[in-house]
Amino acid sequence: MQAMRSNDDPQKAAAAQGPAKLVDIAIPADALGARDPHLTEVLVKVGAVASRQPQPTRIVIAALAQDFPYLNQSVKRGIAPARASSVRIENVTAGSCQPYSVQVLPIE
Repeated sequence: MQAMRSNDDPQKAAAAQGPAKLVDIAIPADALGARDPHLTEVLVKVGAVASRQPQPTRIVIAALAQDFPYLNQSVKRGIAPARASSVRIENVTAGSCQPYSVQVLPIE
């Protein structure tokens, strides 16, 4: 019984922290600057993962404002048209010393 309670506590703590990230990747600045084809592939897959979720999702992209068009377009290429309304893309401007990232989170 006590072991069961100890398992409940981490779950409650995780729930209090917010939704679990389905995807959380850092984007290397050099790959972003070069518009690396491998990065584009990964971003397309991020969109695909987000659109395959049973619940609505949001994709949070942290980067410099000038990079949002490329990042958004790459991610949108992976989103299934039938699921586009259940995937929301949010752009967050990162500072020059902050890492660039892409996260997929469920919307609750």
